Amino acid sequence: MNTPAAVFDVDGTLVDTNHLHAVCWWEALRQAGHRVPFTAILGAIGLGSADLLTHVLGEDHDRDGDADISAGHKALYGTYYDRLAPFDRAADLLRQLHVEGWPVVLATSAGGPELAALRAAIDADDAIDATASADDVAAGKPAPDPVLHALEQVDADPAGSVFVGDSVWDMRAAASAGLHPIGVLSGGVPRADLVAAGAREVYEDVAELFAKLGDSAFGRRGAA
Repeated sequence: MNTPAAVFDVDGTLVDTNHLHAVCWWEALRQAGHRVPFTAILGAIGLGSADLLTHVLGEDHDRDGDADISAGHKALYGTYYDRLAPFDRAADLLRQLHVEGWPVVLATSAGGPELAALRAAIDADDAIDATASADDVAAGKPAPDPVLHALEQVDADPAGSVFVGDSVWDMRAAASAGLHPIGVLSGGVPRADLVAAGAREVYEDVAELFAKLGDSAFGRRGAA
């Protein structure tokens, strides 16, 4: 039997970036002539770029400008790379799980310089076994594809594996993939919304999860 894995979303879960992403999307959309309420954008954080734009602009929006909007967001967000801040105990949590024998996988749509900046902010490369990009699969969250792709990176099975994330998209994807979904409130999503989306445990942040690790699914060796 394959060893169950610990799969982590990054933005809003391990690194405090959700509001930065939302501001950059808000500005990029505004530059393209779209006035979208900030709260609507914040609620879409966690979706891939194409799905986010569809979510905030509607299924019937003109997609010809999507690439430029995404590029604008990427350029604006890049100005924050050297100031990205991890959540308290994020590195400690990853290292503890690594010591306990969990393969640790980061599941993120980030790549290139953005991924490098996120990993530098977390500062726990010694505990990270693999990184899976949502860009490598046909469908992003809330489809299970990105989570299953993450498991493939470490040859792990869904049964017994645990996914930690901050968005309803994370919880839906993890539940659909057959993992044990753990939600954290650090991304700004209400507890009730995470539970409704499939979260089986919810913590304030990764610091609380680290403090209560023994009582979590990790301590129970993945009660999925």
